[in-house]
Amino acid sequence: MKAFYSDHFVLPLPAGHRFPMSKYRLLRDAVSAESHIELNEAPAATDTQILLAHSPRYLQAVIRGELTAKEQREIGFPWSLEMVERSRRSVGATLAACAAASVDGISVNLAGGTHHAYRERGSGFCVFNDAAIAAKVLQKSSNPKTKIAIIDLDVHQGDGTASIFQDDPTIFTLSLHGARNYPFNKQQSSLDVPLPDGCQDEPYLEALAAALAQLNASFEPQFVLYLAGADPHESDRLGRLKVTKAGMAARDLMVMQYVQSQRCPMAIMMAGGYSTDVNQIVDIHLQTVRLAAAQLKRG
Repeated sequence: MKAFYSDHFVLPLPAGHRFPMSKYRLLRDAVSAESHIELNEAPAATDTQILLAHSPRYLQAVIRGELTAKEQREIGFPWSLEMVERSRRSVGATLAACAAASVDGISVNLAGGTHHAYRERGSGFCVFNDAAIAAKVLQKSSNPKTKIAIIDLDVHQGDGTASIFQDDPTIFTLSLHGARNYPFNKQQSSLDVPLPDGCQDEPYLEALAAALAQLNASFEPQFVLYLAGADPHESDRLGRLKVTKAGMAARDLMVMQYVQSQRCPMAIMMAGGYSTDVNQIVDIHLQTVRLAAAQLKRG
């Protein structure tokens, strides 16, 4: 299985910043020990690709360093040339994973899942919306009516993605998220499943099974983008849910089995994870990558 990384493009963040930048390098180091996974450096997404999901004004403000102080606070990162390059590479990794999955069946971006970015603005540590850009690139490269499902299992609602595709019947956005968690002004996805604080394995997996059944009954995807956030895990300091490591594995397998039943390709993004112990985040992400590789090997 091919996996794509961009961790060597590091943001210069102030000391004590809560974004766990080191997890990406640690995850690549862990994946490099897996003999059946091929690591590839991510290409940079082009302006043309980014403009499929973002406005020219916003793209130029990011590139030229013209984001206002308010816009930078909403994103959560101070502007820098490194931020621009890393954001391009993170999107490029998802695009490369989609291209690889189109041939092989499954591929992984070891970062990505930047679902809080809107057409006109960034938000919540998200500059460009990689899933939205990837969906548009897939359609542009094949057929504008290609049906794509975005299954977002980060603990935070994929508000930017929902906003970008709210009037697009070719894209199904499914978000399973904490009801009382960020963002507090949520958007309307094709299917939203809000979960209560403290939600544990059994009700979480029951809610996911019901959501996938509803997706299956109403939409036939030709490609799936899966945001496999680590933040529903019980160790996450921002997640508010109580899903165990075994529950996270069951979640991933449920999505993979659904995709296998649809006989369509899938690209996976790591999305969020904010445990105080960065190694716990890496452990959950690595579990997802290993399960994806095993699924591909089984065929």
